[in-house]
Amino acid sequence: MQDPSAAAETPREKLLEAVLPHVVFDGWSEAAFRAAAADIGMALPLARAHCPRGATDLAADYHRQGDRAMASALALASKDGLRFRDKVTLAVRLRLEGADREIVRRGAAHFALPQNAAIGAALIWGTADAIWTALGDRSDDINWYSKRATLSAVYSSTVLYWLGDESEGHQATWEFLDRRIEGVMQFEKFKAGVRDNPALSKLIAGPLRLLDRVRAPGRMADMPGQMNEGHKG
Repeated sequence: MQDPSAAAETPREKLLEAVLPHVVFDGWSEAAFRAAAADIGMALPLARAHCPRGATDLAADYHRQGDRAMASALALASKDGLRFRDKVTLAVRLRLEGADREIVRRGAAHFALPQNAAIGAALIWGTADAIWTALGDRSDDINWYSKRATLSAVYSSTVLYWLGDESEGHQATWEFLDRRIEGVMQFEKFKAGVRDNPALSKLIAGPLRLLDRVRAPGRMADMPGQMNEGHKG
């Protein structure tokens, strides 16, 4: 999500601004990267010093830029009277409505390549994390992971639907999103029912005690989670 009114400051930001017109025609490719460097008069070796993975680094920057813009828009949006599920829906809509569909289409193709798949998955996870964080999620246990994993699946499938949606105002996409969110809510109700069922709760007591020891990663941590050794269950 590129804000044309925002002045690019760093060399990498300048490269991102310059590459977008080329991405529409050439995708997030080496040709687009070289053209962007030429457009701003940056020597190719210097451009590579700023973006070791070339256009892939810029594609990731573009995606994260969209996450930040979504969080800003969500903070300004009126959420009075909205159910929590509606707030999640609003966040996903804001994330897509502010994006350039052709550039996102090119990004989806780029990150579908085997060598880029891990980066693409991390970016989708980052979007889910950005949404939950913007909505004030404070979970620090296994729910931190399950919320983001579930929303990652919802978001990625909604993006794919949106890319092919030609309905007016993308109404079909928003209806698809509503159905996916409803499916998640039904699953959450099922999980709550299992925990409240005396027989089933005893059956899964052992696994639940283990899962209760999983903690969300610290914001500065490199590990994907940690075990709380002080918890005895």
